[in-house]
Amino acid sequence: MTRAAVPGLASRHPIGGLLPALYADDPFAQRFTAGLDTVLAPVLATLDNLPAYFDPALTPGDFLPWLASWVGVEPDPEVPEGLRRALVVHALELHRWRGTSRGLAERLRLCLGVHAEVVDGGGAVWSSTPGAELPPAPSGELLVRVRAADGRQVDEARIRDLVAASCPVHLRCRVEILPDPDVPEGS
Repeated sequence: MTRAAVPGLASRHPIGGLLPALYADDPFAQRFTAGLDTVLAPVLATLDNLPAYFDPALTPGDFLPWLASWVGVEPDPEVPEGLRRALVVHALELHRWRGTSRGLAERLRLCLGVHAEVVDGGGAVWSSTPGAELPPAPSGELLVRVRAADGRQVDEARIRDLVAASCPVHLRCRVEILPDPDVPEGS
């Protein structure tokens, strides 16, 4: 990320106009402060627009990875910028749902732009009836069915890596890549 001098960017607060009267008519002082204005104009413009830098929808693209680091996500630079911005917007909610099937499906949608169905083999149930049947023994497997969104190609290796990184360690994770129903067979 770099912010540098922008040729022709006028300063909203020229230093030469703030000098005492003794230097106001001095050509050297005015040229010197004009050079400072050129250097400081991007800084002042950035500070004037600082709230926009903290909004994932408005922040410059090169600032987005740094903003993402604030909320603990690392967006993949190969993913379209719109998805990376959505990931930063929803990062806190993703952290809240981490370790759940909903959280994994949302992470896949936001990180890679795919639809996912997560079938959990857990055995937790509740009943308001005393003495109800116990749940079956957990299968120990998590099945993730992934379908491409909007006819995009699915990068199976990246999906498997993300699922492996998000899958609880006590479960085996299996990934199935399903064909997109909107794309005819053989296309």
